[in-house]
Amino acid sequence: MENREIAEKVIELVGGKGNIQSVAHCATRLRIITADKEKINMKAVEDLDKVKGSFFNSGQYQIIFGTGLVNKIYDEVQSILGSSVTANAAPVKKEGSAFQRAVRMFGDVFVPIIPVLVATGLFMGLRGLLTQEAFLSMFGMSSDSLPNNLILFTQVLTDTAFSFLPALVCWSTFRIFGEIQLSELSLG
Repeated sequence: MENREIAEKVIELVGGKGNIQSVAHCATRLRIITADKEKINMKAVEDLDKVKGSFFNSGQYQIIFGTGLVNKIYDEVQSILGSSVTANAAPVKKEGSAFQRAVRMFGDVFVPIIPVLVATGLFMGLRGLLTQEAFLSMFGMSSDSLPNNLILFTQVLTDTAFSFLPALVCWSTFRIFGEIQLSELSLG
């Protein structure tokens, strides 16, 4: 079964486009907030190809696809639903405590940014290792023998993500709460 077919089936089995209020994902799960959880056919969703399981937690229906695959399924679901998913259905029910809703909101905003921060942090660590005198001396080099352009290039790569962190947070926030436009990114 192709990813597009799986996405179409998931939408159908959670009650259709009209029942979906928002869609997000983490590293392994597709997270769907629905207007009426009684419309979800959990057994049929779990029987779909490539679905490893599903459960309902804190007002979210979560379908486990696994790392990598969930990104592809999410993209297909988004392309089918369009960018105005939250305007599609009734107002979001306040399920769970205020604390649970706040944690879920922060998770939805910051989880997409984590890979950028992790990659930048790893690259900063690698740059730090490669510029250490003790490490360079193993190869008969010193920090003075490193080309300035190499240092500048690695610094630009590592500092860019942190310089644009406010823009990344704005992008992620507006992605959760509505359409992304250039004006929202400029706020960051």
